[in-house]
Amino acid sequence: MSLTDPDRLFPIDDALRGLSRAIYDTIKDLPILSPHGHCDPQWFAKNERFPNPAELFVIPDHYVFRMLVSQGVPMDDLGIPRIDGGAVEQDPRKIWHLFAKHFNLFRGTPSGLWLNHSFEHVFGFLEPLTPDNADEYYDHIDQTLAMDQFRPRAMFDRFKIDCLATTEGALDNLQWHKMIHDSDWQGRVITTYRSDAVVDPEFEGFVQNIAQFGELTGEDIASYDGYLNAHRARRAFFRSHGATATDHGHPTARTEDLPHTEAAALYAKAISGQITASEADAFRGQMLTEMARMSVEDGMTMQIHAGSTRNHSAQVFASHGRDKGFDIPRRTDFVDALKPMLDAVGMERDLNILLFTLDETTYGRELAPLAGAYPALKLGPAWWFFDSPEGMRRFRQLTTETCGFYNTAGFNDDTRAFCSIPARHDVARRTDAAYLSELVATGRLEENDAFEVAQSLTTDLVKSAYKL
Repeated sequence: MSLTDPDRLFPIDDALRGLSRAIYDTIKDLPILSPHGHCDPQWFAKNERFPNPAELFVIPDHYVFRMLVSQGVPMDDLGIPRIDGGAVEQDPRKIWHLFAKHFNLFRGTPSGLWLNHSFEHVFGFLEPLTPDNADEYYDHIDQTLAMDQFRPRAMFDRFKIDCLATTEGALDNLQWHKMIHDSDWQGRVITTYRSDAVVDPEFEGFVQNIAQFGELTGEDIASYDGYLNAHRARRAFFRSHGATATDHGHPTARTEDLPHTEAAALYAKAISGQITASEADAFRGQMLTEMARMSVEDGMTMQIHAGSTRNHSAQVFASHGRDKGFDIPRRTDFVDALKPMLDAVGMERDLNILLFTLDETTYGRELAPLAGAYPALKLGPAWWFFDSPEGMRRFRQLTTETCGFYNTAGFNDDTRAFCSIPARHDVARRTDAAYLSELVATGRLEENDAFEVAQSLTTDLVKSAYKL
């Protein structure tokens, strides 16, 4: 018995299935490039064993616990930390039993695919997780995690990860990245510059964050020019720790290119705490354009993750904080929203701006036509709610006809769950192989070209887009 079908995600038609398998076989063992994600660099800096199965599979993975919460399981019972330090379940075995009791909820979902892949290919299970074998699962995983070959660095190497990028805020001291760099381990773990906390006037603690920003950089952040120079200094600091990219998680894709005096006036309002919601949105838009200009200066790839209503549940945000599974997709405009930035830098040939969306309706109507015209733009892969077989397939169908394959950026896993990385990349490689086989079968792509495109989607386009 096996938890995973060797032909999963391939077409049902025998001829297409055979070609899909042949394409997949040429890319399945290629090294993993993970250029955008949220793994904790401390894992690789300290290289300590993962504490227990619950902290490996349940507590860090919002894909997992949001599903259980949707069925009425309290976050506190799953051990999800509270921001007030209040009591939550501390027994990892109890958390694991709760997870196993509700494992049926993941039937047919991408999370189910990822979890079963991890259970089988990382830990050797061939029987599905159930409440009856929860202890057997727990004990085996826990004992295995005690072995040296299951420490973070060893698994990194076993997963064939060529490069993994984490994401740190602008105020982070990057101590874990320095520790990795100073160690004798050769694994490539790099950081990414995430500036939201010092760009978004509606981010909690923004005024205090700006003060700390000035202290870190020694710049006069009372002035707009000093504030921009502080970003340049922090970007350089992140680059010295391996960063090749920045990341911007804004609620909309709005950009602005205001006269300097107007931008400075907005900034003054922002740091005084007297800015309106509309003005805050304008300031975020101005900063996207400023960040794009800085990317022209320093060569960093710019990622725009727009269109999420973050922390939708006020109750969960108040009790457990950000990034707890309550970020919800919203309608997003790109054509008008990006125009000020594109008028400023869109024709720059050496600039890479990667666009991500949670509004799939924009792929064919807006994003693919934009990326198919502007040299600076490329499309990031199907993201978050859509990094599923269906979402990836729709992405290819909606974008290839307008911007082709070579205006896209391959795949990234965007995960906090370390063991899901090879599983997610496997799903992407299988889905792309299936799509390419259909293009060949319908006369839209030569068979030899399909194999070459598969290689590009797996490695080459990622290296190019993220300048790795």
